[in-house]
Amino acid sequence: MTTAPSWVYGVLAWPGLWILTRVGLSSAYLVGGVTKLVDFHGAMAEQAHFGLQPAWIWAGLAVIVEIVGSLALILGRWIWLAAGALSALTIIATLVADPFWSLQGHDRFVALNTFLEHIGLIAGLAMAAVIAADKTPASATVGRE
Repeated sequence: MTTAPSWVYGVLAWPGLWILTRVGLSSAYLVGGVTKLVDFHGAMAEQAHFGLQPAWIWAGLAVIVEIVGSLALILGRWIWLAAGALSALTIIATLVADPFWSLQGHDRFVALNTFLEHIGLIAGLAMAAVIAADKTPASATVGRE
């Protein structure tokens, strides 16, 4: 097994890295939730555009999940629940907004890339939950066996 250089383990063990990764992972959700809250009519229009009715319920759920989930993730509280809620929101949004399977050409390419980026976000949220469950800010022992 190949091991990483010792400085990599130092970076991974840095206590600030754990909070920075959680802020980075949740930043799009937090900004999106606040934006939807500030322009709730726009948020409802977005939900209606994608056929989610009643739009005010879907917009309200999105605001709550994005803001509360992000804050819980950032604060390190109920990370498993925050990651699960944000993942569920992302799955719904991805299936509704990025139906690459029904598109052709460049539109399909763009929608597929966005779909896969969202799958990556979901994987990142799952990894955050795994790390939090292990109670380690970063696995400084990976590759050191």
